[in-house]
Amino acid sequence: MKKLINDVNDVVKDSLVGFEAAHSDLVRVDHENKVVYRLDAPVDGKVGVISGGGSGHEPMHGGFVGLGMLDAACCGEVFTSPTPDQMLAATSTVDGGAGVLHIVKNYTGDIMNFEMAAEMAAADLGVRVETIVVDDDVAVQDSLYTAGRRGVGLTVLMEKIVGAAAEAKADLDAVLALAQRVNANGRSMGLALTSCTVPAAGQPTFELGEDEIELGIGIHGEPGRERRPLPTAAEAAQLLVDPILEDLDYRGSEVIAFVNSMGGTPLIELFILYAEVAKILEANGVRIVRNLVGNYITSLEMAGCSVTLLKADDEMIKYWDAPVVTPGLRWGK
Repeated sequence: MKKLINDVNDVVKDSLVGFEAAHSDLVRVDHENKVVYRLDAPVDGKVGVISGGGSGHEPMHGGFVGLGMLDAACCGEVFTSPTPDQMLAATSTVDGGAGVLHIVKNYTGDIMNFEMAAEMAAADLGVRVETIVVDDDVAVQDSLYTAGRRGVGLTVLMEKIVGAAAEAKADLDAVLALAQRVNANGRSMGLALTSCTVPAAGQPTFELGEDEIELGIGIHGEPGRERRPLPTAAEAAQLLVDPILEDLDYRGSEVIAFVNSMGGTPLIELFILYAEVAKILEANGVRIVRNLVGNYITSLEMAGCSVTLLKADDEMIKYWDAPVVTPGLRWGK
């Protein structure tokens, strides 16, 4: 294992120190609870939007805290759910009197702990909390750590769109309804060229041959659908897009297309892949109206990629285009 760390037990703690130092103009960090907050939280009369999960997926979630996106992100240890105490601290801190939305990826630990925090916030603090569970991965129905589909790339698009609605002072019912609509209209699929190494484990999560890929992986290195020979970019795009189009009818739709690196795949390859994805979508009568290409939801140093498509209506596009100022995503201001 070759990593630029001090101690395997302090990776998240040390990372948050550096993250705050680099972005102190946008965020503050509660180091005891490992929660990242936007500087002006709580915002009076605004729905608080919280997400979180295991670390190792940067910039998600802490990198998406700020104006127009998240109010707080709870940071678990690498690939490990945050605790209910972290989530309760975040919920109570960002409540500006309009309630709080929890955006939760569909992993058993995340769901259980966010649910406990929501119940405690309601019972002990009188805060209204609503929850949206993101389950956009079409690769498998059940996998390690989940019952049902995993929450993956759509989480990034949801945090942007829903965060903008909350910033515009939409009420909690409207914000929740928008989140539900995003979840119903988004699908993702990923593949791995290599494994990744969790610092505490010290060895790769799984082994792949030099000429193999794992198709349909999760963001923690969970198994996918199958092992296959290494494809060309055009073949990889087909392997990722076809299952998405088979799962949801996108014909005649306008979409936000998101091509994401799992951490170790460079932009030069992502743009090759994006061009192939765009060709497939055009041939299937799907029009890309917005796109995102880069490292946004990663799995440490894993080489690989994912494709997310969101069938976007006018309201989603409006909120996608709205200003966002976070460490990991910013435009329009």
